[in-house]
Amino acid sequence: MVAPNLPAMGREDAFLPGGGVSSNGFIMPSKGLLSSGYGWRWGRMHRGIDIAAPVGTPIVASASGRVSYARWNDGGFGYLVEVEHQDGSMTRYAHNNRILVKEGQEVAQGQQISEMGSTGFSTGPHLHFEIHKRGRGAVNPMAFLNNQS
Repeated sequence: MVAPNLPAMGREDAFLPGGGVSSNGFIMPSKGLLSSGYGWRWGRMHRGIDIAAPVGTPIVASASGRVSYARWNDGGFGYLVEVEHQDGSMTRYAHNNRILVKEGQEVAQGQQISEMGSTGFSTGPHLHFEIHKRGRGAVNPMAFLNNQS
C-alpha cells in the first residue's frame, strides 16, 4: 500500500511506479511493502520511503560506501545507519532493531548493515530510507532505485 495523494515530482524527483531499472547504482535496501512514499504528508515533508516488514528482516547497503553514522539518534530515527558514497551522495536507514556495522567501516552494495525494527518515532516495524544527493538534499529514492535487488 502506498500513501495516497502523493504529489507528482519533476525529473529525478519523480515517483516511478513499478520501480523501473535505474542506472544510478542504488538497489532496494530491503524486502517488504512500500507503506509510505516520498512527499508531503500530515503537513510536513516525508524525505524518504517507508518499507514495512517484520522485525529482524535484513537491511542491506543500497550502494557501496563508508558508514558515517551507526548508533542511536535522538531526533526520532532510533537506531540509525548512514552511508556516504563515492559520488558524494548519502543513504539513510532508520528505525533499525539492530545495527551490524560500525562507523568508518566500508560496506559493499548488498551487504547486510542492520535488521528492521521499530525504534525511535515509529508506529510499527519498517525501514525509513532516504537518498541525499550531493548539494541537493533528500530526493525521491524511487527515482534512483534499481528494482532488481
